[in-house]
Amino acid sequence: MQTPEKRKPGELAFAAFLALASLFLLYDAYGISGFEALSGSGAIPMAATFVMVITAGIVLVRTMRAEPEGEGSFVADIVPARIVVIGLLLIAYAFALKPVGFLPTSAVFLILTIKYLSRRSWSFAIGVSLFSLFVIYLIFRIVFTVLMPAGIVPEGEMLAWFGNLFSGGE
Repeated sequence: MQTPEKRKPGELAFAAFLALASLFLLYDAYGISGFEALSGSGAIPMAATFVMVITAGIVLVRTMRAEPEGEGSFVADIVPARIVVIGLLLIAYAFALKPVGFLPTSAVFLILTIKYLSRRSWSFAIGVSLFSLFVIYLIFRIVFTVLMPAGIVPEGEMLAWFGNLFSGGE
């Protein structure tokens, strides 16, 4: 016999939040290019967010059907300090990304989060962060040519200088 699932404190509110956020993201993805074409710029975001809406709806219905578990602490069970700190760092990252730029903002964000979460030395956090940032930059900016917010770093001039360096100054 299957035991009925229990709903933990805050689980219903979180499931409802996920469903609403998924609907908002689907609406936002639709705004990219609408139902223009299957190969349009908004097709993949709309497909992904549509799957999010369906799965979030399933989770919400299952959560609503579950019986509430006994007493629990919302702060201790749902929002521990690590989640709050990382959430605040993500918000700061989002606000700083455009004016400061991708490279310095991402470097600071990665260093702080790796240091905080790993609880290792600063040299470890800086080394892992800068290596990760180098790989991410190489893949997305150089290989896939994704434009990142330049901000205070003269990225275009640096890439042109490296291009001239390797092309023999032609």
